[in-house]
Amino acid sequence: MEFLVLGPVEAVQDGERIALSGSKIHTVLAAMLLAQDRVVSDARLSSLLWGWDPPATASAQIYTYMSRLRKQLGDEADIVRQPPGYVLRAPGALIDLVEFRRLERDGRRALAERRFEEASESLRRAMQLWRGPALANVTEHLLDAELAPLEEERMLALESRIEADLELGRHEQVTADLTGLVAAFPVRERLRAQLMTALYRCGRQADALQAYYEGRGVLAEQLGIDPGEVLGWTYQAVLGGELGLGRTAGARAARTGPVPSMLPASDGELVGRQHELRALRGRLGHEEPAQRRILVTGMAGIGKTALAVRAAAENGEHFPDGLLFAELRGSDGAPRAPRAVLAQLLRALGESDPNLPAGDLDELVRLYRTRTAGRRLLLVLDNVSGDRQLAPLLPAGPAAVLITSRRRLARVTAGDTFALPLLDEEAGLDLLAARAGRQRLLEDPDRAEDLVAYCGGLPLALAIAGARLAARPHWTAARLAARLADPAARLAELAFGDLDLSRVLGSSVEQLGAVERSVFGTLGGADGEPFPARWAGDRLGLSEDTAENALESLVDAALLELSGLDDQGRPLYHCHELVRLLAASAPWEAREPRGPREQASALALTPAAPRDTPVTGVG
Repeated sequence: MEFLVLGPVEAVQDGERIALSGSKIHTVLAAMLLAQDRVVSDARLSSLLWGWDPPATASAQIYTYMSRLRKQLGDEADIVRQPPGYVLRAPGALIDLVEFRRLERDGRRALAERRFEEASESLRRAMQLWRGPALANVTEHLLDAELAPLEEERMLALESRIEADLELGRHEQVTADLTGLVAAFPVRERLRAQLMTALYRCGRQADALQAYYEGRGVLAEQLGIDPGEVLGWTYQAVLGGELGLGRTAGARAARTGPVPSMLPASDGELVGRQHELRALRGRLGHEEPAQRRILVTGMAGIGKTALAVRAAAENGEHFPDGLLFAELRGSDGAPRAPRAVLAQLLRALGESDPNLPAGDLDELVRLYRTRTAGRRLLLVLDNVSGDRQLAPLLPAGPAAVLITSRRRLARVTAGDTFALPLLDEEAGLDLLAARAGRQRLLEDPDRAEDLVAYCGGLPLALAIAGARLAARPHWTAARLAARLADPAARLAELAFGDLDLSRVLGSSVEQLGAVERSVFGTLGGADGEPFPARWAGDRLGLSEDTAENALESLVDAALLELSGLDDQGRPLYHCHELVRLLAASAPWEAREPRGPREQASALALTPAAPRDTPVTGVG
């Protein structure tokens, strides 16, 4: 069986088109084909069929469409009800979109490796799968949701095919096509640069310059911007006579411009994260025309940066235009201003203006988006404080953005969010052994297990413990375990060189508001069992709602985790042992509020003294 979406949506069996009537049936089939073996929810189907105004019988109608499709498609395709929706399974079927993406991916890889004949052939075959505008017989709601990204894929493949043909000296053959394409898509700078290249190689230098002047006028009139890097370089190359074969304008930005590689050095063996590393590899290796945003989140010291850097390094081949890295937290633990980070990234991308840091933020963002447009980059943003800091740093074009943050972010979907768990005992022992040597642990396995337990499955704590053992060959595991056994001294012992667990964990507390800091201070009196908001509120004289809001902020800052609900449906919170020790180690009183929001928050505090009643868990 064959399914077609790159044109009118069709199903073909043994060379014969299956008669499917009506745009609704075609929409349901297209939605499941575009999902590619993923479940399409009833809500998604409803919005694609009827938009914002579904009928009262929407569920029944969807069921009817599915039943009708099952009968019409026969045994070679199976439509399965899988809550909350449906999934189409047709293992032996050919889907034109899947084949297009395979050929396009092969063609771009061959182009990057300068196998131009192979690239041209693969991309030409990919373009031949298009039979007209995609999804031509579906509802307007599906078109609004899916047509634009499909057309962008088509245009990127077409531009890559033309680039390969130009490298092969086929400028005369592509000039007519490019003239029509530039007229149809006047603001696509790569197409215009390719037209200029073809005209120049046909001996039409004046026409090439005229194409540039027209493009500059269109960009200024329609978008209010100047030509970007590719078009600007092509103009200079025409003037300087530099557009011979092997110097294609469209390829220049990707291959002859600066190709940054900013990843920090990997810090030893990555232990206990194989599952997450495989998942990230699959997500980064899944090439898409749209930007990918992937979040690695978890508490301080859990290994977010190590995982992100390793995943980026192992998937660099998918990003021929460079690997960017930026630390978004300053040495004092405060979030860095986006302006300074943009200046750093722009320099890595080849910008040489010494006044970059002093530039207007909007201007820096526009320059950054111009520099990143069309480039296949991987950008690692480490220690993002929140969405407001992230927004100006998102690049243009088909880049992938790998983010680490202690907070969940609204700009990253749940499906692209990887929340790191603590290491289990086996992985904890492996990490300790990687740092200190396995033989030393085997000499006293019970004390080695004690070390892992004292570190609470936190990779940073285990790394510090391992580093201390490695630096002191005369110490046994039992000696370090004895030093960590005292809760009052444990955090002080988990420091070595520039690694300090108290400082790392404390950086999360420093960013809290007045009420949240005071509530955090109460955690030092917890007993390790889950507790409700009422417990924290009673100790500070706060209402239960105020205490719950503060505790939710601690969850957002990865200082607490939700552990379930009590018998009345109220949330219960759990505090990691090392975080609890941090809360008990210093008087975390409310500091002077720094802004209007914190000043308003501070009004919720009362001068009531903490109660001395014992903690009873969920009391």
